[in-house]
Amino acid sequence: MPEVITADGSIINDDWVVVERPAEGESLDLPDQPALIPADLWLAGKEHYEGRSDVGVWFDSHQEPEILEGVVNELGVIAVNFPKFADGRGYSIARLLRERLGYENELRAIGDVLLDQLQFMKRCGFDRFVLRADKNAGEAVRCLNFFSLGYQAATDTDIPLFRRRAS
Repeated sequence: MPEVITADGSIINDDWVVVERPAEGESLDLPDQPALIPADLWLAGKEHYEGRSDVGVWFDSHQEPEILEGVVNELGVIAVNFPKFADGRGYSIARLLRERLGYENELRAIGDVLLDQLQFMKRCGFDRFVLRADKNAGEAVRCLNFFSLGYQAATDTDIPLFRRRAS
């Protein structure tokens, strides 16, 4: 079973499966386990998925999280796909979900997630991380807390370091 890393560095089994977008003309098939489906498809069939704790959504890096405005906290899990390590749009999606839309539940990073990105993802609001298959999850604790202080304001503190030092 795949592993997921929590914000405190614990490694737990990942029960969730990412359901890819169906091809044109095909229907979405849900597996017999908790599933993450494309966010726009969840919204289109919201009445069908409403109240189901075993269905969450995932965003691709080019999608806008504002499509879930007003219903975002109906979802227990939201994942953001990082298609390649150099694509930083997922960080912005996380900040928008947490700060602008007020998302309070599990936010996970999926896709090309590397160890050296974990602390930055955590500061943007992610609290679960599914590493790329060739990475060692045992190193996650060190990577999640590599820096003792962050200079910039983020989801973990809204006051930049220079203001914290001045007070």
